[in-house]
Amino acid sequence: MKMTFVFIFLTFCLNAQKVIPFEDFNNYFRTFQDGDFRVLEFQRIQEYKAGDEFTAYIDNRGNLRVFDGKKITDVTNLNVKYQVSDHLLAWSVGPTVNLWDHGIQKTLTFNGRNYQVKDSMVVFEDLRYNSLNVYSKGEIKSLYTVVDELYMPEFIGENIIAFKDNGDFYKIYWDGNVYDLGVWNGNIQFQGGTDILTFNDPTTRTFAVFDKGEILDVESFYMNKYKAGRGFIVYEDLNGNLFHYQNGIKTQLSNFTPDNWKVKDDLVIWEENSFTYAYTNGEKFTVCNFQPEEMLLKNNVFVFRNVLGGVSAFIDNKVVEITSQADSSFEIYGNSILVKLFNRSFIVYSNGVKYKS
Repeated sequence: MKMTFVFIFLTFCLNAQKVIPFEDFNNYFRTFQDGDFRVLEFQRIQEYKAGDEFTAYIDNRGNLRVFDGKKITDVTNLNVKYQVSDHLLAWSVGPTVNLWDHGIQKTLTFNGRNYQVKDSMVVFEDLRYNSLNVYSKGEIKSLYTVVDELYMPEFIGENIIAFKDNGDFYKIYWDGNVYDLGVWNGNIQFQGGTDILTFNDPTTRTFAVFDKGEILDVESFYMNKYKAGRGFIVYEDLNGNLFHYQNGIKTQLSNFTPDNWKVKDDLVIWEENSFTYAYTNGEKFTVCNFQPEEMLLKNNVFVFRNVLGGVSAFIDNKVVEITSQADSSFEIYGNSILVKLFNRSFIVYSNGVKYKS
């Protein structure tokens, strides 16, 4: 009985609605959540930014507020710059950099400058100590301190960082730990996503991957094109074949040089012989028999402009048409899709159901 309850609870959490914000034809600021539309602000707001779990916005008085699906929280009444990821919010007031993390607010530094908010971390400069720091999982860790001009890292992924310390030694930060790479001349082209980072290794002259704490060779030669998602990489080999690599396993996706290919979160999308294909969770799917001119990828959702000029999506391993109305814009929040129609009405596609505002 307990196991059944836990399974149901976890299933509910995985499929729970995320906050989906938009401004309607009355300029009301609204959200869709749990199958219902609600108004957050009746007066026109200045702007908003949203992740998978919350939306942050500047209201009509210039206040920064956060709605996390349960309540609205006033963050500050000062004019601020702010960044959001799916889970974190950071904002700066002058040199002070602050953080909102699932309802908890804290100051990261009183002497900051540049910062970046990613999926599960905030990377920021602290000019007091001339150091580069990272906030992750409730803790702040210093990556390097310099005597001269402070600089941001070479590459910042969703939860992984590649950087050079003050001795020009390349290192990787992941899961609270720092791993050594080597001393190399020139700039290394890193690509990373979540839990994985890939690069051409100047020491071994191989195409390598940092995967959950290990550095492994994937190919014995440099690769020209490579990208990373959640726990996997995709690359074109020297013959133009497209490969997927995850957990030590290489899978060939295409033996033709793809016209265009993209990687985001859990999805790989590529175009080949006028067809568009998707690869996710170990399966290949034919999405459509044309190459979309407009598209978005996020999480496990692929939204695109269909041949009628409307909006279709590859979601839950199938293709669905959301609207045939032309000139409709679209966005992805969590695993839900928001479509804005020409008359400023809205469609939300979530958990296999269409909802209209």
